[in-house]
Amino acid sequence: MCDSMSERFKIVDYQSASPEVKAIYEETMKEMGIPFVLNWFKCQGNNATVLRGNWEKLRNTMLRGKVPFVLKQLIIYNISNLKGCDYCSQAHGIIADSLGKSLTGTDDIKLTADLNSTYIPSSYRKAIEVVTKCALAPRNTTDADFESLRDEGYSLEEVQELMALADLTNMINTIADISGIQIDNELVEPR
Repeated sequence: MCDSMSERFKIVDYQSASPEVKAIYEETMKEMGIPFVLNWFKCQGNNATVLRGNWEKLRNTMLRGKVPFVLKQLIIYNISNLKGCDYCSQAHGIIADSLGKSLTGTDDIKLTADLNSTYIPSSYRKAIEVVTKCALAPRNTTDADFESLRDEGYSLEEVQELMALADLTNMINTIADISGIQIDNELVEPR
């Protein structure tokens, strides 16, 4: 069992939240399709303005758009894992693996075990590679990186969406790391 308490930021549970924060928590649960508030949101529950801004960015980048949700989760997992963000790599790894059946046809394969697996389409593998590079070393991004995504069939709109994931992942990693939050018990406990 993991401890959800943050040593640095006060964790604000749903019951203790202000009405404004409760409304945001309810949006996160509804739109993410989960029956609990993630620790990542709860560590921001003392500041409704910050929570609202970060939720809107996460919602619009991760939950909306044309890029498949499973690909977004694999990208966030990979960047988070390479950056050493324990909370985000665990959370997004669990989510990506839970979506694996959409690519593999079976529940027995964990996509995060091998991001070069043939179960992951080549266009996804290229997006994971390029967006990870852009997140870890944005100044090293080249025109060839953008061209390689277009060669895989991504539209300009999808490329912009993919690049926004580099920014989003750096933001969510930073908040998770500086807050000191632990993985949510609800994500790791068997269902």
